[in-house]
Amino acid sequence: MHEEIESKGAPIKAWTKGVPVEPEARKQLRNIAELPFIHGHVAVMPDVHLGRGATVGSVIPTKGAIIPAAVGVDIGCGMAAVMTNVTAAQLPDSLKQLRSAIESVIPVGQASHKQVPRRAEATWYSRHKRGWEAIEAKHPKISEKKSAALQIGTLGGGNHFIELCLDEADRVWVMLHSGSRNIGNRIGQYFIAKAKEEIEKAGLSLPDRDLAWLGEHTEAFNDYVEAVGWAQDYARSNRDVMMAAVIAVLRETWPDLETLDVAVNCHHNYVEREEHFGERVWVTRKGAVRAGEGELGIIPGSMGARSFIVRGKGNPQSFESCSHGAGRAMSRSAAKQRFTLEDHIAATAHVECRKDTGVIDETPMAYKDIDAVMAAQSDLVDVVHTLRQIVCVKG
Repeated sequence: MHEEIESKGAPIKAWTKGVPVEPEARKQLRNIAELPFIHGHVAVMPDVHLGRGATVGSVIPTKGAIIPAAVGVDIGCGMAAVMTNVTAAQLPDSLKQLRSAIESVIPVGQASHKQVPRRAEATWYSRHKRGWEAIEAKHPKISEKKSAALQIGTLGGGNHFIELCLDEADRVWVMLHSGSRNIGNRIGQYFIAKAKEEIEKAGLSLPDRDLAWLGEHTEAFNDYVEAVGWAQDYARSNRDVMMAAVIAVLRETWPDLETLDVAVNCHHNYVEREEHFGERVWVTRKGAVRAGEGELGIIPGSMGARSFIVRGKGNPQSFESCSHGAGRAMSRSAAKQRFTLEDHIAATAHVECRKDTGVIDETPMAYKDIDAVMAAQSDLVDVVHTLRQIVCVKG
């Protein structure tokens, strides 16, 4: 059940029982709630923490406006997962070779493909190239030297990952987390700046400049909706291409591998037009997953914690949403200062993954307790499958 966070603006309903919420995040939520176009209330998920522009783990319904910085720069970031017919009994004694094989076909971190992958041409680029060219022609500043086509099917860095997991029946799953890569970042940065320009022209002052918005029916708003929709499609296709590449790698070890009847591909940083409380409104999910009645979603833990495939309950008070993960318990810099490489190695002893200082900011202890997060949102989702990581690829 939700509780209320004190607000001078629209109500703030938070599913945070038993989960800490930092004071800075509460202040940021109050700033959002005081905006003049919030529809009803702001919903807060249990993985909530301070973000840039808007609080990560928030659901922001708006009428007549969108806040580009609330959508963020990793537009369309989200998760994909598929169940396979391979079981734990079929796994090799060492999983290092599997991790290396995945890393050999999917560029990670800042890396891109050297030429457009055939899978990208088939699944996305040829269909969407004209849409991008139209956006680029209108807003040439978004254009980039590194082609978006060369980044389709690439992971990125930070908290993005590719994992092999086992469920409660010891079936192998492939799960991955990524978004719209550099092109989404450029679109986000460009329209965040545009929104700030619009607010300055109107002579308005905000408690946080990153809460600048674009008003509906303006040219900038229409262009943003077109560009953000394109980036969200790109992000989903990026996950599709990577998933196909991972499955192809696994078939080299298990030629009879099949993907079974459970497959999920969901955004958790995006904006969409939806109907809530009898009105069509814009819903920005900043680190939140849509959890309509019967809809499947993914709530990952950290590198060494459990993850969950969930089915939404369609709770109207959360705008049919749930958390997108465990949520950070501390900043990346704080995690690097607090934890040692030995701490990270111990926490990920059961996972074939990077065990170096470059991923200490992603170590499990840097995140909230996933079990507490799940308990706080029991009225938003049901758990369908519980997954435990055995291989984790990170940039």
